[in-house]
Amino acid sequence: MKKQSFLFLIGGILSLIIAMGIGRFAYTPILPLMQKDLSFSNTVAGYIASSNYAGYLLGAILAGAIPLKKYRVISLRISLMISILTTALMGLTYSNLLWYVLRFLSGVSSAFVLVLASGIVLDKLAAISKTSWSGLLYGGVGLGIFLSSLIIPNLNQWIGLAIVSGVLAFFVWIWFDETSNVVEMKNKQEIFAQVPPTKWLIWLIIAYGLEGLGYIITGTFIVSIAEKTSSFHKGATLVWMMVGLAAIPSCLIWSLLAKKWGYVKSLVLAMALQSLGIAMPAFWISKTSFIISALLFGATFMGITTLATTLGRQMNPSNSSRTIGILTAIYAIGQLIGPILAGVLSLFTHNFNTALIGASSIVLIGAGMLLNGIQFERKSKGILISK
Repeated sequence: MKKQSFLFLIGGILSLIIAMGIGRFAYTPILPLMQKDLSFSNTVAGYIASSNYAGYLLGAILAGAIPLKKYRVISLRISLMISILTTALMGLTYSNLLWYVLRFLSGVSSAFVLVLASGIVLDKLAAISKTSWSGLLYGGVGLGIFLSSLIIPNLNQWIGLAIVSGVLAFFVWIWFDETSNVVEMKNKQEIFAQVPPTKWLIWLIIAYGLEGLGYIITGTFIVSIAEKTSSFHKGATLVWMMVGLAAIPSCLIWSLLAKKWGYVKSLVLAMALQSLGIAMPAFWISKTSFIISALLFGATFMGITTLATTLGRQMNPSNSSRTIGILTAIYAIGQLIGPILAGVLSLFTHNFNTALIGASSIVLIGAGMLLNGIQFERKSKGILISK
């Protein structure tokens, strides 16, 4: 990979660190600290989380619907600035209403960054025949999670994260110039088609929506759940650190597995493993179980996003941003519903066990819905398409 392409990829990774790993997911390890200092309920915590996912849903819809192909870089820059600003302001207010607004705007910006950075970088990687490197791009989310878990105990939480994000954004601004949006596709004589037909996309969309609904319970409350057990009186942030560590290499690993096994089969396996990880703390409460759960969750949640968005792009390469936008939108609908349901269930059951078991079942159902796509990969393997 040439130096320019390498810096281009790094810029995409930094974008996801800022808007996703920090701007979107930092709420999870900060939540128990906020609840301890400000004493608000799990229901309120669920509403704060869902306001972010509501914004994420709107951002995904807009990013997929608005024709931004000529303005992807400037739109990405603006979205990053909004993400950083809303992160900083979270540490300067104690109003529930303002938290809802700030997390909503943060959700809008993070969706734009994910859709735009994915579209720009995946198109670039496809042009230089490095599609399998998409795993490195999405590894940025894991890096952001790991980075935030290190920063939160030592700096002023939201404000400290915003400062770090601002420094990283400087490099994105340099490496993502206006010429980055111009992608020249090399002429390929042969391409091996190993993905289902476009009509199968509806199965992927539904399954990805169920994934969004199921995974977000753990993605929002795992640190808070661990904090309330006898296994973690302090230092539950360690659980989130394990999530980040497992997520960093996971996207590349799943991309390589998909190249060998096929994207659909890899998605089914990843979702099945995640289902196991989500349910584990409901049946086995110990420090070991939380760490295993965190590792399984971290090893799969962004890997699933990598597989689903890359597969969606390959099924509809002529309009990658729109396809990724649709997938991100259905995912966001699930995310919007999940924390509210979990918060309400915990209010009645006084724990998160029911929510975790339900979330695990939903993800497993989604994995089952993808099984009929494996046949297309088998049939299409070895078929050549001329270009």
